[in-house]
Amino acid sequence: MSTPARPLKSVTGLPTGLLAARSTAPEATVGEPKGAARQGVRSACSPDLHGDDGRRPIAWLHIVAPRGATPTATSRCACGRDRSVIGTARVLALIDDHTAHRTVCPLRRPQEGRAAA
Repeated sequence: MSTPARPLKSVTGLPTGLLAARSTAPEATVGEPKGAARQGVRSACSPDLHGDDGRRPIAWLHIVAPRGATPTATSRCACGRDRSVIGTARVLALIDDHTAHRTVCPLRRPQEGRAAA
C-alpha cells in the first residue's frame, strides 16, 4: 500500500483583509513633538569671543635659530621695509634695528596728529 506523500511543512492560509495590509511604520503626526529645538543651536550664532578691535600687524620680525646651525632673521614692514641677515651678530643688530624702526615708521605715526600739535 502506498500512502500519499505529506508535505514537510504545514501550509497555513495567509491572512486577508485589513490585517494583512497593516504597516509597521509609525504614523505621521501633526505639529512638533514636545521638547523639540525650535530656535536652533545657540552655539552656531554665538558672538566672536575674541572680537575685532581694529588692530592689524604692520611689522614682522622672523628669527630662525636652529640648534647647531647659523641663525637667520628677516624684518618686514607694511611700509616697504624688508631686510634679511645671516649670522649671530647680524641677527642681534637686526633685532635692535627692527625695534628702532617701530619709532620712526610712517605707518605707526599718524601724520594728521603731528600737524595739529
